[in-house]
Amino acid sequence: MTGTRRHRAAGPLFVAPFLTLFLLLFLAPLGYAAYLSLFRSRLIGGTVFVGLDNYTQALGDPQLLHGVGRVALFFVIQVPVMLLLALLFALALDSGLLRLARVIRLGIFVPYAVPSVVAALMWGYLYGPDFGPFAQLSRKLDLPAPHFLSDGWMLGSLANIVTWEFVGYNVIILYAALRTIPQELYEAAAVDGAGAWRIARSVKLPALRPALLLTLLFSVIGSFQLFNEPNLLMKIAPDVISSSYTANLYAYSLAFTGQQVNYAATVSFLLGLVIVIASYGVLLTANRGSREGRTSRDRRTGRDSREGLGRAA
Repeated sequence: MTGTRRHRAAGPLFVAPFLTLFLLLFLAPLGYAAYLSLFRSRLIGGTVFVGLDNYTQALGDPQLLHGVGRVALFFVIQVPVMLLLALLFALALDSGLLRLARVIRLGIFVPYAVPSVVAALMWGYLYGPDFGPFAQLSRKLDLPAPHFLSDGWMLGSLANIVTWEFVGYNVIILYAALRTIPQELYEAAAVDGAGAWRIARSVKLPALRPALLLTLLFSVIGSFQLFNEPNLLMKIAPDVISSSYTANLYAYSLAFTGQQVNYAATVSFLLGLVIVIASYGVLLTANRGSREGRTSRDRRTGRDSREGLGRAA
């Protein structure tokens, strides 16, 4: 009996360090930000309580709305390309047909090990219209230099940087999920006459659904928090990237450049709400598709069973 009580008492002790850090580093700053968002600093009167007035202002703020719309467009363009490349790389590595698979795997993952600040600076140099290698090569070939940092190309240039950075991270997740598939499934599919493409489509892809959903959720959060890349490229293309180019950059500029800490807290809270809604929408859509897929498979199985019984009769 005494041993049981000790085991029960040990559980909270093991969890206590995490709970303490979670409270101090997440819940406490979150609560303080919520408190700040209810106030406003004025030249006359100092800091006054305004309730939800900051939220009302933010919901009609065109700079914030444009920033959220821009990152939503970024998500729609960049994430499908990144996850498709990660899926193809993971399937290729898992196939066992690649030569120098370890070297290729390392080469795919290395960009993720590069800090995003360094990656943005490196690609900013490559995109440069004056001294970048693409511009120099174009001049040598008497071709017009590509305007990677122009208004029409900037979102695609940012998408390219983020894709280069995070394809390897997603490949590791998907490849690890592929390695957990039981070998018996492959053997059974091979006995039924399934080739490599059929196995990938009917065995590997269904097994990857949870991992793909996880990478998609991470991509939702990362896309709406886009900050480092536009913040650094803003120094190179200030006429294209403004301080409100993304919602996260707008909140940062409000807090540390405009000294509007209260309004920045409000913008951050609304951005967090957008991320929660988008993540929930992705989960809801994925779960609905999974249920519909299971229902259709059950119907086909029942129909095949009835046809088999009919033939037997």
